[in-house]
Amino acid sequence: MKNINITRKITQGMYVLTTQNGGCIVDAVSQISAGKNPFIAVSVMKKNYTNELLRANHKFALSILGTDVNPEMIKTFGFQSARDINKFEKIETTQVEGVNVINDSLGYMVCEIVDWIDNDTHTLFIGKIVEADVFAEKEAMSYGYYQEHKDELLKVTTAKGKTAWVCSMCGYIYYGDEVPEDYKCPICGVGKEYFRKKSE
Repeated sequence: MKNINITRKITQGMYVLTTQNGGCIVDAVSQISAGKNPFIAVSVMKKNYTNELLRANHKFALSILGTDVNPEMIKTFGFQSARDINKFEKIETTQVEGVNVINDSLGYMVCEIVDWIDNDTHTLFIGKIVEADVFAEKEAMSYGYYQEHKDELLKVTTAKGKTAWVCSMCGYIYYGDEVPEDYKCPICGVGKEYFRKKSE
């Protein structure tokens, strides 16, 4: 039996990727070269609005999250779309090279996109670092830490009187008596089998 939860064992961090007019939470980030202007690769879901914005803006920032980050940061950038809200409205940021970087972070990298590669579900954006700084020497949040503390970080609350199903991968809430057989989570794309009924 294929168990994709094994991917949670891959050591990777948690970041807020920002670009003009939007951004999202990402975890698949790698340094792929060294030198004065290292290259950074980041994977972004194709159906994510940030993917569309990146193709138009050609520049992005990665703000590194610490284990003490305000959980609202994850909720804002991880579970809402910039098509619907201004994600920067209640988040303190600083403009660097024309891109918002997150003040409540350990530091940032601003990259110019030099290439991208599409696959079935994601786009791998490759950027060259043009600016970077360290804000704090604290413990970075890993993907494993996020998964281990997800319930505590997200503190999912549901509307009273409604049947709620919570995505065990990302925390998205679906309301209804049952999750449809062909349903896909609009945030992370997993199927019905990953939704758990929330007890009142």
